[in-house]
Amino acid sequence: MKAPPDHHRSQVFGTPWEGVHGTAIESARHYGRHWHSTYGLGLLEHGAQRSASGRGKVDAYAGDLIATNPGEVHDGQPLGGPSRRWRMVYFDADVMAAMNGDMAGDVALTRPVIQDARLGDTLRRLFIRLDDWRIATPDARCAESLACDEALAEVCGLLRDNHSTAAPSREASADVKQVRNRLADELLAPPTLAELAAMTGLSTYQVLRRFEKAYGVPPHAWLVLQRSERARHLIRHGAGLAEAAAASGFSDQSHMTRIFTRQFGFTPGAWQRGLRF
Repeated sequence: MKAPPDHHRSQVFGTPWEGVHGTAIESARHYGRHWHSTYGLGLLEHGAQRSASGRGKVDAYAGDLIATNPGEVHDGQPLGGPSRRWRMVYFDADVMAAMNGDMAGDVALTRPVIQDARLGDTLRRLFIRLDDWRIATPDARCAESLACDEALAEVCGLLRDNHSTAAPSREASADVKQVRNRLADELLAPPTLAELAAMTGLSTYQVLRRFEKAYGVPPHAWLVLQRSERARHLIRHGAGLAEAAAASGFSDQSHMTRIFTRQFGFTPGAWQRGLRF
């Protein structure tokens, strides 16, 4: 069905961080020239758009990433159809600097339209994790926040290293064993990625990459796997399934079952029944 010329639907959503917000918009509107005080990165999900940018007129199509710098004047209108749909995340300059450690305020994103499969997948993962964070119970939000931290750090790091005027970040060599130990000690209320980075003197993006290189998975995935091991231990020693889920930091028993089954290949209930015989 053809969208009416005044069709416009928009949503603004919050995040776990000060200085970061997102939008989801489907619109037939022609936006006049304007600018934002933040960096912006988005995914054009449907349709196409033509816009002005710091590099002149550019066209973007479904699947492309669209980016803006602080203060960069741009506009936008549908291209080849009545409407388009896109989703954006906006970061204050100091958020980008904190994520990347040494990113100066005058560093610019180099392209208004980006084709980058890895960055696109990471941005989609950030959107999914933010959606999960928003619907999570207050008790579950701590773990969801760490997952969001990782996705945001990777988005900022990939932007910095591959699509900005900054020099690529250095490879970190710090020992992250203390990061792993702290996660193990604080399974129920894990620290933020920024707190983990502060322990090592690395940026959030650097500690994320270093931890994954050392242990094969990022901190949030390691945390979830460790929770499964704790649940397995508790069930082995007589805890009920609901009790084991709560004591291991899962949001509920079904959440524990999904993760447990993926890790071990059998359900917590099967583990419990098998031990009885």
